[in-house]
Amino acid sequence: MPSGPDSRRDTGDPSLHAIEFVAVFGAVAAGLILRFWTRSHLWLDEALSVDIARLPLGDIPSALRHDGHPPLYYFLLHGWMALFGEGDTAVRSLSGVFAVLTLPLAWWTGRRVGGRVTAWALVVLLSLSPFAIRYGTETRMYSLVIFLVFAGYLLVANALQRPSLPLLGGIAVVTGALLLSHYWALWLLASCVLVLAWHARKSTGDDRRNTVRVLIAVIAGGVFFVPWFGVMLDQAAHTGTPWASPVRPTTLVTTTLQDFGGGDFAEGLLLGWSTAVLFFVGLMARSIDQHRIEIDVRTVPLVRREAMVVGLTITIASIVGAVTRTTFATRYAAVFFPLFLLVAAVGLTRFTGALARGVIASALLLLGLVGGVHNVITDRTQVGKVADEIRANARPGDVVLICPDQLGPSVHRLLPADLGLTQLSYPTLGDPAFVDWRDYEDRNAKLDPAAIADDVVGRAAGAHSVWLVDSTAYKTFKGQCEGVETELAIKLGAGHALVGEDGDTFFEHASLLQFPGRAP
Repeated sequence: MPSGPDSRRDTGDPSLHAIEFVAVFGAVAAGLILRFWTRSHLWLDEALSVDIARLPLGDIPSALRHDGHPPLYYFLLHGWMALFGEGDTAVRSLSGVFAVLTLPLAWWTGRRVGGRVTAWALVVLLSLSPFAIRYGTETRMYSLVIFLVFAGYLLVANALQRPSLPLLGGIAVVTGALLLSHYWALWLLASCVLVLAWHARKSTGDDRRNTVRVLIAVIAGGVFFVPWFGVMLDQAAHTGTPWASPVRPTTLVTTTLQDFGGGDFAEGLLLGWSTAVLFFVGLMARSIDQHRIEIDVRTVPLVRREAMVVGLTITIASIVGAVTRTTFATRYAAVFFPLFLLVAAVGLTRFTGALARGVIASALLLLGLVGGVHNVITDRTQVGKVADEIRANARPGDVVLICPDQLGPSVHRLLPADLGLTQLSYPTLGDPAFVDWRDYEDRNAKLDPAAIADDVVGRAAGAHSVWLVDSTAYKTFKGQCEGVETELAIKLGAGHALVGEDGDTFFEHASLLQFPGRAP
């Protein structure tokens, strides 16, 4: 997959100026701080990850059959929480550690591909990447995935040059770890296999033999995934992605670039698309002198294979998503984000003039800083406001109904057991700490909101209030939470709205209504 050391020469490896060293230091320092700093409460995916990871190790695989993810991150988080606790900062810091460890790997990746300037360009882009910062502050596996992709790239790059048993074994281990971290690694690794096979076919001698050995090591890494393969098939048959609809390839690309820049705001969009321009410059341009670059529509060799892997991963994922009717979330792009950013870093080094490169880099750093700060100050979920109102006004014995269950983990996390509340999630009226994704859409289509409301009212005998935390924005629940609200109003009296749903401000949003309790 890596294009090899001989192709470095077309970068010109321009020198790094003193002021650029200052900028690099500032970017890295800011990036390190931002990877451990956000004020947001945990939203659904984070809170659910914690709830699954806190289970006994032997129970985690069974819980994941109802969730739809592979197990490695949850095992790691389980051990991490045993050492550092379950507070928001503690559980997020595991991702922060992976994000920090990725920075030296990025430097070595850039150094190998294009020299020291490419190394620093990649480190700077990664340090203030809003996408990397976001997932360095989220209790999910995406920071781990980015770390593993960089590690795998370096192992492959060195093994293509001088294969050894430790390098080949490392490739197999990282391959297995990626497969056990996120299923989109399947599309990345399939792309790598195709590119390596293509390279082996067109090469000769030691180059072909080395490539074949690396190819075998990647395929052999699938052995680590074999024990989990049956669970994945079961998840594919029963969980999927019922929370959203499939997306077109064009939507996949545009929304990914938006989130690479930090979100749907002007600076985020500008950064995402500017990085995409640098990606194409890195793929198709050569430096002529300090004032000119030359575009070759046939592409240039330096990072051709890396760009091919990015393109193939998106293509394969789009085809599979269309066939299986599964959706895409931009966080899945973590599997190809390192290679995308590497090509963009090469694009930045094509500008060898100090002024041109300085202006471009400064603009990217400023936009990245805006996106990183936006991550710090933006609350990902509205349930903090909801929980504050409940804690301030609820009495022991009150019933809290959370509709739908996808709001359950984040709400439940903020309502500790010592409040004495009965917490129920719609539609199962079970433990709100978990969401059962098995056959989710089919199950929800058969629900009767009136019958569930009757059950809730029966459980509320003697309660001072019944609290309804709800949202109308969730797929497969069209009209159901509104139906429950109507039924509760008929049976208990009109509800009092304490928090209005704010989908413009919050990624995860919800409203809160307080209904009178029911006499015993």
